[in-house]
Amino acid sequence: MTLSGALKSSSIISWKSSGRLQQTIRRCVEVSGKGLHSGKESTVKLWPEMAQQGRYFDFHSKCSIPASIDFAQQNSPLCTTLSADRFKVRTVEHLLSALEATRIDNCKIQVFNNDIDSKEDYCDFEVPILDGSAQQWVEAIEKAGLVVAVDESGNSCETMAPYLNEPVYVCKNDSFVAAIPSPNVRLTYGIDFSKACAIGCQWFSLAPLDDSSYAKQIASSRTFCIYEEVEQMHSMGLIKGGTLENAIVCSASKGWLNPPLRFPDEPCRHKILDLIGDLSLFARLGNQGLPVAHVIAYKGGHALHADFVRRLNDSLKN
Repeated sequence: MTLSGALKSSSIISWKSSGRLQQTIRRCVEVSGKGLHSGKESTVKLWPEMAQQGRYFDFHSKCSIPASIDFAQQNSPLCTTLSADRFKVRTVEHLLSALEATRIDNCKIQVFNNDIDSKEDYCDFEVPILDGSAQQWVEAIEKAGLVVAVDESGNSCETMAPYLNEPVYVCKNDSFVAAIPSPNVRLTYGIDFSKACAIGCQWFSLAPLDDSSYAKQIASSRTFCIYEEVEQMHSMGLIKGGTLENAIVCSASKGWLNPPLRFPDEPCRHKILDLIGDLSLFARLGNQGLPVAHVIAYKGGHALHADFVRRLNDSLKN
């Protein structure tokens, strides 16, 4: 398949060579754990895949869901959910973040519920939360190793990257995700939790983004929540599997309930972890998902991240 047939550029995005070949994982990796929101045990297997196949979720070979913004649900609070037909998989962001950052461009991802007694269980899957970070995914990938991906003819394929040509942004109230052209990927995130003084206002910026900087500065940062909001989340059917072992919890009046933090600004770093996972949904055909740009987000979340990726995606359809 030629570049012109596989990828379409626009006034906003130009696909250019990243200077490397597409890769895949060297051997199968298996990780098990509990889902943060469902509370159910599940197992994930990562399989090597051929070049230009990209990353996708496979369910017993009956349904395949590409890790693409085209399959991202718009009404998925506190996590990123992909769905197609009667299958859906929730909380994919940490795994996809690790795959994008470690340059696993092509990968078949299988998710198995360890309890599939009912039809509903069979259709509704969740990636395990592990310790609330992407560290275990990175460690598993590093242990398995990477190889150059080849197609059915045994040929390798260069990885193309989406370069931003002009500023783009999406916003909601005082939250925004914006990007400006840059020769390299740079990510900047700001959060403001004025009601939780232990968190407060934080900013963190990461550049360059490579597997080393991600592993050292981002991967181990854990998801976090405000203690006073836990009951409300429970009433929404969320965080059924949440514990002090898979999230850092901050009380507005008492501060952190399960210290120590891994970084003083761990919450802000985790938002960059989430952002990378959500931006990876722009990937297609085994090419890079992260736009080559300076992406700046403030008080964002998965829904706003997805809206930004949809904005980029829509530019390729016009």
